[in-house]
Order: sequence, then C-alpha cells, then structure tokens
Amino acid sequence: MKPIYKLIGMLLFLVGAIVLFMYYDVHGNSTYVLSKRAIRVGSMLVVGMSVAYSSIIFQTLTNNRILTPSIMGYEAIFILFQTVIVFLYGDKSFKVLSQQQNFFCAVLFMLLFSFCMYMLMFGKQRRGMFYLLLTGMVLGILFQTLSQFMHVLIDPNEFSIVQNFMFVSFAKMNTKLLSIASITLLGAVCYAMYYAKYLDVMSLGREHAINLGVDYQKWVRRFMLIISLLVSVSTALVGPITFLGILVTNLTYEMFRTRKHVGMLWIGSVIACLCLLIGQFLVEHVFSFSTTVSIIINFIGGVYFMYLLWMSRKKVS
Repeated sequence: MKPIYKLIGMLLFLVGAIVLFMYYDVHGNSTYVLSKRAIRVGSMLVVGMSVAYSSIIFQTLTNNRILTPSIMGYEAIFILFQTVIVFLYGDKSFKVLSQQQNFFCAVLFMLLFSFCMYMLMFGKQRRGMFYLLLTGMVLGILFQTLSQFMHVLIDPNEFSIVQNFMFVSFAKMNTKLLSIASITLLGAVCYAMYYAKYLDVMSLGREHAINLGVDYQKWVRRFMLIISLLVSVSTALVGPITFLGILVTNLTYEMFRTRKHVGMLWIGSVIACLCLLIGQFLVEHVFSFSTTVSIIINFIGGVYFMYLLWMSRKKVS
C-alpha cells in the first residue's frame, strides 16, 4: 500500500476514534459532557503530536530506535519540581501556585535545565551527542533519587498531591492551558515540517550529512531546542508518559518504510493520538478509572521495548 493511502486510512481511523470517544455513553447534560470530552480530546491531540515529533526527531539525531527524549531527565526534573513545591508549602501549594503558574514554572524549569545541558554540549569543547545523553541520564537518576528522598519526608496526605503529577491525567485540563500548549505546538510543528529536509540528510549520519553540505552542529542544536520545547510543554500539561515515544516511533517505522520525515512525522502523530484516545477510552469505560492511561501505555510500550531488545539481540547474534 502506498504511504499516502496508509496516512488517509490512519486519519479516518483517528476520526472514528474521536467520534467514538466523544459520543459513547453520553448521559445527563450532553452539552456539559461533550464540552469536557472535547477538552480531553484536544489535550490528547496536542500531547500525541508533541510526543511523536520530539521522539522521531530525537531518534534521527541519535541514530537509535530505542532512545526517546525521556532519557534526558525531563520527566525526573518535572517530578522533582512538583515534589519541592509540595515539600516547601504542603497542602497550601495550590494557593501559592495556580495551575497556570505551575505550568509556566514547570516549563521554564525544564527549559532552563535543557539550556544548561546544551551549553555543556555546544560550548567551546564541542562534546558529542552521546556525552549529552550520558549526562542527561545521570542527572535524571540524581533528580529521581532526590524526589524519592523527599517523598519519604513528606506527610502521606501531602504525598497524594505529588502522586497526581506522577501519572498522566487528562481530567485536570483547562482551556487556557490547552490554548497555550496548542500555540506552542503549532509553532514547533511548522518549524519542524519546514526544515524536515535537513532531518532526511542527517538520518544518513554525521559524516554523510557534513559531506553533503549540512551544518550538522547548527541543526542538531536547533532541533534539540525544538525537542526540549515539545517535551517540556507536553510533560507540564498532563504529566510524564515514558514509553509512548518508543511505541509510536517504531510502529511508524514499520508502517512507513522511508526516510522522508515529512510523512513519518504525520503518521507518527496520528499513531500517538490513536494510542492516547484508545487508552483513555479503556480507562473511562472499561476500567472505570481504576487505572491511568500512562500505566496502560507504559505496560504495552514496555513489552514492545523488550521485544525490540530481543530482536536487536537476534540480529547481532
């Protein structure tokens, strides 16, 4: 099947999933129910596109199919930020920081962390990509350890506040945050699509890209900033979701066997949105909110991650 037909089929499937999610089991005040569901659908579309774009671009830059931006420690620093707020102010944290202020502070904190990381990589010494990944992974473990230490010290009743941020939730969304995230996503998507031709060349490897006339360091720096912005906004919007990127990117590679990033980014976005919609539908109508969408996706993504490791092991042997 031609890629364009695959994309059209996936888009029709996505529209069907949105309609099913919006109108399934609507009782009582339908206007109120549909308005709340529309906000959740919008947030899932924003997060799905952010995860797909950031993960595909990140794997192109690292030339690795099992790495996602979460290895850089963004999720760990988000949890640390929320833990510190609760640790300092307790159950009064909502009075100190509103939902909008919390969102902006979390995004700013993660972007500041990214800026410091990139200064190490793109400074005078010009360290390589794997140095950046290793540094991000070590700092992520450090932040996670600090968060766990403070979790022990926090009052159990106050820990429930932190726990709400540790899992993806589309129920706490409001239109103002969704509008801000949508504008940010639109700018990042337009930039990535316009310069996707450089990703096609960079996927050949650093040496080949430089030989073909691409300023490799400049475009790595620019695309890493786009990744930081997308991951920061999506994580601050709904919370961390680790294995969605691995699941989406590798399904995209299987369905769209080409190195043209314009098509891969769109198909990846559709697959990510479908995963979130189906997962949230199961949470609401099958499990009756007894679990979260992040647990479902992380379980499926974790199993798929183990499958990828097993297949790569077989290829090596």
